[in-house]
Amino acid sequence: MKRHYSPHEPAPARERGLLDRRTLLAGGLFLAAAPLAGCQTVVGLPGQPALPDESFDYATAYAALPDGDFTWPAINYKSFDEKYWRQVVEYKSRQTPGTVVVDPYNNFLYWTLSRDKCLRYGIGVGQAGFAWSGEALIRVKREHPLWRPPREMIARKPSLERYWVEGYPPGLKNPLGARAMDLWQGSTDTLYRIHGTNQPSSIGKSVSSGCIRMWQQDVIDLFNRVPLRTKVVVLDKAPQTTA
Repeated sequence: MKRHYSPHEPAPARERGLLDRRTLLAGGLFLAAAPLAGCQTVVGLPGQPALPDESFDYATAYAALPDGDFTWPAINYKSFDEKYWRQVVEYKSRQTPGTVVVDPYNNFLYWTLSRDKCLRYGIGVGQAGFAWSGEALIRVKREHPLWRPPREMIARKPSLERYWVEGYPPGLKNPLGARAMDLWQGSTDTLYRIHGTNQPSSIGKSVSSGCIRMWQQDVIDLFNRVPLRTKVVVLDKAPQTTA
């Protein structure tokens, strides 16, 4: 005869075990899912600056910046269209979070945070910025880089020849500015650079020379976020909706 249990009587061990396994299974699934439900993928280097938000202090971000032996001048950021200020924006992309996407047609550099968010910077694009497109990796990161003028520039201005050998020294007049990130495909240097500029007014414009220019404060910010071997995609045409 099947026994009937009082609602106040503990279930037999077998039934309690089944219930316990079900409870643990359900609880385990909940615990496993809980971090996924609330987590956000963190990309980039540890200790990087906080992302800009609604309370971001642009006056501080673009103030004069001491950096080793140099102090980079303040940026008169209010004289530029706000779209070129460093900011987190919606941006749908098929790229893996942590990828850098360069849009030379609209003068933007995107550092993807997720499939629909990015940290966007304004850039200036030199002729070299339109001469190359494709995918590469940041293989070299340089603080206070030397600058060597390209042969085409030396041909136009032979007095620059000495800098081909020795390199133009770091400092406020150096065309590569505070930082440079060199893009390589395998073992080949593309000669394409993301770098600072001593001409802050060139941001948001197409200029006569250089690769991808950023304000000194912005290139230092990006430099402090992206690790070596970060993937960089340089668009070969103006984007439609996704990169």
